[in-house]
Amino acid sequence: MSTIIYPSPIFGPVQSRRLGISLGINLLPPDGKVCSFDCIYCECGFNEAHRPKQPLPTREQVAEALERKLRQMQEDGQMPDVLTFAGNGEPTCHPHFAEIIDDTILLRDQYCPKAKVSVLSNSTMIHRPVVHDALLRVDNNILKLDTIDPDFIRQVDRPNGPYDVEAIIERMKAFHGHVIIQTMFLKGLGIDNTTDRYVSPWLEAVKAIAPSQVMIYTIDRETPDHSLRKATREELDAIRDRVIAAGIPCTASY
Repeated sequence: MSTIIYPSPIFGPVQSRRLGISLGINLLPPDGKVCSFDCIYCECGFNEAHRPKQPLPTREQVAEALERKLRQMQEDGQMPDVLTFAGNGEPTCHPHFAEIIDDTILLRDQYCPKAKVSVLSNSTMIHRPVVHDALLRVDNNILKLDTIDPDFIRQVDRPNGPYDVEAIIERMKAFHGHVIIQTMFLKGLGIDNTTDRYVSPWLEAVKAIAPSQVMIYTIDRETPDHSLRKATREELDAIRDRVIAAGIPCTASY
């Protein structure tokens, strides 16, 4: 089984399908996963197979490593389009997530003021006021909503604790548009969220959230569940067009 475990706290830059030249910030250990989901499509593999032995990077370690990398990129004349919080799990799980966001914005302003600060989150911690407020300070608050079907969530996203999708939607609404919805569309054994059964209620939730943008995509790398298959370009385009018809900007990545 091929998996990707990212270095910590800085990795890349990489060419992102959705964000451009992205310098990754991984707030999780460099030797395994820490995540409140255990998605069957996660490129980092299943949680149980990648329990870390090393600790989370400290706030100071993140800031020091980020400044070193930005200085190097500045010297090389290759600045990032975006500083992206992603990596081996859920970044908002870090106990000093909010303070690290503030440090990152300061360093961005100093070294690469044109770059955006983005956070890729599974939305499980947005009920915490400190996380909510920190996400309001970033440029791209990208929150996962793969479906509103509880059975699909249990089967595919596999939350590690209580997960109320209706409560998540209400908390997404509380960003008052300062949110980008990101949705994975895929197929597998008994799994297919590209059908109207899933798309129509998901689209109604998206319209209620009123995000600034929607990003839909499909699997791009090997997944730990080998029965999974990509959504087709035609399926993604059809879903994208429905979102755009609802008056919400939407991109599809294949």
